[in-house]
Amino acid sequence: MPKCIVRHLPEPPPGMQWTHNNIEINYDSPRGGVSVITEKGEITTSYLLIQRAKSPDSGKYTCLPSNANPFTVTVHVLNGKYFN
Repeated sequence: MPKCIVRHLPEPPPGMQWTHNNIEINYDSPRGGVSVITEKGEITTSYLLIQRAKSPDSGKYTCLPSNANPFTVTVHVLNGKYFN
């Protein structure tokens, strides 16, 4: 599962957006099974959860905190399991 850690900010990011291959992720899409869990605090961690991952879910995932620099990770889905 892709995750994003934000630290060394005066306050947690008010918003956290995720993209897949530079396209904003739509959590209400027909694909379903994609959600985000964000734990805010001195260190903010955002997890992108992808259920029933398939080959098309491979690619670049970027988290875009509203008050910090973006972070990108490349995910490879192999046999329903993903690796970054």
